[in-house]
Amino acid sequence: MKRLKLVPDNTSLPFIKYRHLAIGMSAVIMVLAFVLLFTHGLNFGIDFEGGTVIEIETHGPADIAGLRSKLGGLGLGDVQLQRFGQDNNVLIRVGAAHDSTISTDEAGQTVVRKIKGALGSSVEYRRVESVGPQVSGELIHSAVLAVLVSIAMMFAYIWFRYEWQFGLGAVLSIFHDVLATVAVFSFFQLEFNLTTIAALLTIVGYSMNDTVVVFDRIRENLRKYKKMDLGDLIDLSINETLSRTIMTSVTTLLALVALFIFGGEVIRSFTFAMIFGIVVGTYSSIYVAAPVLIWIGIKRDWGTGGLGRSKSESSAQNKA
Repeated sequence: MKRLKLVPDNTSLPFIKYRHLAIGMSAVIMVLAFVLLFTHGLNFGIDFEGGTVIEIETHGPADIAGLRSKLGGLGLGDVQLQRFGQDNNVLIRVGAAHDSTISTDEAGQTVVRKIKGALGSSVEYRRVESVGPQVSGELIHSAVLAVLVSIAMMFAYIWFRYEWQFGLGAVLSIFHDVLATVAVFSFFQLEFNLTTIAALLTIVGYSMNDTVVVFDRIRENLRKYKKMDLGDLIDLSINETLSRTIMTSVTTLLALVALFIFGGEVIRSFTFAMIFGIVVGTYSSIYVAAPVLIWIGIKRDWGTGGLGRSKSESSAQNKA
């Protein structure tokens, strides 16, 4: 049986030829991302916003207007209702109380007691969560710190393994992926919660892995082709790793799409972020990380720093 190939062997696609167009598009995306974050902001979930979330299941399709009418007169402040998966599943969000004289537990219990009193036994209560404003603020700080530390550690790793030029290209690629993903959440006002942060950290690792594969081949070809034009060498390296890159991305996406469709609402924000992040991460490994090496410039005759072997060893290998 003939083997299925998503990418044919010995491709010679001119990726670097279109680097200016790609970088221009990426720059526009980055500017739009910052504009969206400052104008629309993010739709923070209860993890970051604080408050109480109650998931209920009604008997038959939920009457959102009727539920909103019942809860509107309870004096709970900001109450939001939305369908959650099936037609009979509803998510009730109540903003956190900012009264310092009331503890988070007391406020959460009061909200739950009032809602249960208004809805009674006509619905099934599937989930109840409460997070205070102080805890949510600490979670935001920790989440941002986690993403920044992961990017910094990736930069240190690439600098140690290769050279600082490669590290800068990899970090710009990761920053591009994270910011683009956050911008999509801002544009569509998707819920941004702790699972989204987990997805961003996973995207950082995935994008770095994809970039390292390309960088490894560039490094090998720098040893092999001492006088080849750098743009042609990078094109060659990307084409040589293209089949592996596409196969890895497609197989990962197949699993994520299945999770997105059948995994339910709880992990939907995570899977959506992962799907978008893998697509943009594959793009950035080719059109963000690699072109940086051309603009900054990289050494043709490697020493002991980046490659872990001496010039005499490399020379002997080339002669052999």
